[in-house]
Amino acid sequence: MNNDLLRVGVITQTHGIRGEVKVFPTTDDPNRFKDLKECIIMGKREQINVTVESVKFFKQYVILKFKEFSNINDIEIYTKCDLCVTRQNAVPLEEGEYFICDLVGLDVITDEGENIGKLKDVLETGANNVYIVETKDGDEVLIPVIDQCILAHDLDKGTITVHLLDGLLDLNKK
Repeated sequence: MNNDLLRVGVITQTHGIRGEVKVFPTTDDPNRFKDLKECIIMGKREQINVTVESVKFFKQYVILKFKEFSNINDIEIYTKCDLCVTRQNAVPLEEGEYFICDLVGLDVITDEGENIGKLKDVLETGANNVYIVETKDGDEVLIPVIDQCILAHDLDKGTITVHLLDGLLDLNKK
């Protein structure tokens, strides 16, 4: 997937017979769907631009109806497909917020200048996110995304500056 498209959900199944789909949101705020007008279904063979006609919420899912589909038979081939938005249609970020896809691959450097490795992924937990950093040796270091540990993000330089709390690296050793 290119970095100009951001995944906001996954179509899990159809809902009813009129072309609605049940979407599992992969965004941190499912309420963003209330303002969503246009999105893209990442089909197995092609990308489909769709217009959101209605939004409902059911348990942890979002029920979406697209103007382009009015029949279960037309939409069901898109189950298990990602639902994306362009950066222009994404929710504006607050200061200090970043899209995960923009952080993955950045060099993670300590406040003492040591390069720990590259950010491999972000683990989203209930309390705070955790950066998964892959070291040059192929090991993984887990760094909590808290103010005491994450000092700066510099997308221009391609770095994340961190402060390793005493014992943090010891905890990561198996």
